[in-house]
Amino acid sequence: MSILYVVATPIGNLEDITERAKRILSEVDLIAAEDTRHTAIVLNHLNVKTPLTSYHDHNESSASRSLIDQIKSGKEIALVSDAGTPLIADPGYRLVKLAREEGVKVVPVPGVCAVTAALSVSGLPTDKFAYHGFLPAKSKALKDFLKELTNEPGTLVFYESPHRLVKTVAMFEQVFGSDRILVVARELTKAFEQVSYGTIVEARERIESGEIVIKGEFVLLLQGRLEVDSQWDERKLLAELLTDLPVSRASDLASRLTGRPKKTLYKLALSMKEID
Repeated sequence: MSILYVVATPIGNLEDITERAKRILSEVDLIAAEDTRHTAIVLNHLNVKTPLTSYHDHNESSASRSLIDQIKSGKEIALVSDAGTPLIADPGYRLVKLAREEGVKVVPVPGVCAVTAALSVSGLPTDKFAYHGFLPAKSKALKDFLKELTNEPGTLVFYESPHRLVKTVAMFEQVFGSDRILVVARELTKAFEQVSYGTIVEARERIESGEIVIKGEFVLLLQGRLEVDSQWDERKLLAELLTDLPVSRASDLASRLTGRPKKTLYKLALSMKEID
């Protein structure tokens, strides 16, 4: 049976290629690459002479059919992206899905991934995390999307581009407040690698001061929901908040802190106000 290999390649430092990946890339009949010019640089470094074919967002549907037909005719093909593990914010889903549907064997050749590389050095919890890829570009869509994540308990992981970094971090501060830890990882494994650990407001200040350079590829890792100290119960927390805030604002903030539904806390806050 012929095989589709899904091969991880370096995200920067070419020394991160695995011996197995190098062997597979040299043995297959064809390499499907997101950008053949970029992949050619990696293959030249490895002294791999395997032919390349283009497989990217704009030809994914038609190219998938062609590649699966070639595999079924007896060829072995490797799928690679520009950097890291294919399908993680890169093309490949349609190809792997079609392979599964048609009984073609799919074999992972694991290696570097920016998500796991960033998590491993972030200092944030890794027992539970959620990867959300690139965030929405428009402000309203971004804000609405982030609001849905305010009560997520695990570490939140995003990719971001340099020209949207300032806007995204500002929106983090608006939606999540200033106290959560935000790790900004930049240019991982490359010459100018930078990992900044601090609160959201500290990240914003470091970007504004130029300490965090706005160049290259970014992974943003945001601390999950902040837990309220165990000494607080919902009533005590709401009682404190209601001394300075209206019911709607107090219940919203209590919901963010405790993870409890806002509607439930709003009703509780109303009842407490009526008693007062």
